[in-house]
Amino acid sequence: MDAYSRSATAELPLLDGAGRHGFTLLVASPQERMPARAPQAGEQYRFHFDMAKCIGCKCCVVACNEQNGNPAEINWRRVGEIEGGVYPAAQRWHVSMGCNHCLEPSCLIGCPVEAYTKDAVTGIVDHDADACIGCQYCTWNCSYGVPQFNEARGVVGKCDMCHGRLSRGSEPACVGACPEGAIAIEIVDMAAWRRDHALADAPGMPSSSDSLSTTRVTMPAGAIAELARVDGARIEPGHPHWSLVMVLVGTQLSVGGAIAVWLVEALGGALASWAALVPLVVGMIALGAAPLHLGRPAFAYRAIRNWRRSWLSREILGLSAFAGAASAYAAALFLDLPFRAVLGGGAAAAGMAGVYCSARIYMVAARPAWNLGATLAGFYLTCAVLGPRVALASGAAATAWLYAAAAMASAAQEIQHAIRLRSMRGSAVMELRESARLLDGALRAPGLLRIALAVVALVSLPFAPAISLAFALAAEIAGRWLFFTGVVPKSVASTFLTPKGGAR
Repeated sequence: MDAYSRSATAELPLLDGAGRHGFTLLVASPQERMPARAPQAGEQYRFHFDMAKCIGCKCCVVACNEQNGNPAEINWRRVGEIEGGVYPAAQRWHVSMGCNHCLEPSCLIGCPVEAYTKDAVTGIVDHDADACIGCQYCTWNCSYGVPQFNEARGVVGKCDMCHGRLSRGSEPACVGACPEGAIAIEIVDMAAWRRDHALADAPGMPSSSDSLSTTRVTMPAGAIAELARVDGARIEPGHPHWSLVMVLVGTQLSVGGAIAVWLVEALGGALASWAALVPLVVGMIALGAAPLHLGRPAFAYRAIRNWRRSWLSREILGLSAFAGAASAYAAALFLDLPFRAVLGGGAAAAGMAGVYCSARIYMVAARPAWNLGATLAGFYLTCAVLGPRVALASGAAATAWLYAAAAMASAAQEIQHAIRLRSMRGSAVMELRESARLLDGALRAPGLLRIALAVVALVSLPFAPAISLAFALAAEIAGRWLFFTGVVPKSVASTFLTPKGGAR
């Protein structure tokens, strides 16, 4: 007897506390959980989750981990909780969610090494661990927190709808393990779903419009409108990503310094022949440290593969072009070559483009506190805060415009930080409000330290440019650390107790 010729339901006897048969649980049949045919042209598989049936037992989580050999803290399928109402009319429901196999998967679009593919027949979004370099960009891009980084392996992994089981006519592990039949596989018409995907939206989940999630969610009858995730107020600081802090601040110091040195010379100011070497060396060190963020740094060379779509690939190309142009300019300045101004202009243009690409990496829907114009403004202001100070500390003539540029950039950076924080406090977006709560609460002390460092950098600027540079650099490093630790990502609702280090 095959899987599709069984009876409509299977009766499983359950034991009570004394070991006696207490009651019978009706389990949904394979016919109810799996489509009777394969997808046709213009169709794909999708999950259907019936919230009214889910009892929060996490059998799906256990089955998924066993099927894929994942440790307990990495869950490709997660069960969360949502609640709302006032006693005695309070409600609580569970949400089970794996990969949504989106029509426009943000993980696939952003991956710099093209480790993601969307199968043309099934619509499943698959991940190739062999191609993955562990940059974790996809974990930032996905609004549902689906891709998860496995530190032990140095790569990312995610739900693939158990495509191997599907190809053999079997249901995915989570579907087969659910005792209530709350998870099923369906076929969806992609064009029709693209026109109307409202059934993918549910409380405790990000908007389906972020990537056109295909998962259909059936809400319980009589569910109240004000249901919300139970973990909304349990927010902790994010990972500091120290290597990225140093890469970002270092490259922006390098770009700002190279531009300042070039402008000093272009405006006829006195300049040491080795002045362009300081920002160049800092930039080279920062770029050399970039692979330290990767789970598999030996394969960093692959990261330019997806330059047509990925801002990470474009950042690498842009900053590499800047490094080459800045090296040529430094050599031309040292040798007093006549065409050095053109090389300096080229380095400035490439550097500005590279910083733009750096900012766009973080401006993604899944990270609302990053997905703001303030991110791009802040990155460019870091160049402007540090660049003139680098030129002054490198022996450039102490012209008034250099001091004025550094002072105005510092003031603008502080104003930008204040406006961003104030707008987040009053935002209608939960993640922005929670980011503000982090910055006002758990991260308040580092935030005040950053302000103090910036004030000292501004006060010392007219008297000691080198000291001012040191304090300004420390302030920008603190600010970028807060940038990473203060972001609250979009994600599906989590369980009340989440393993330490597990995804939210």
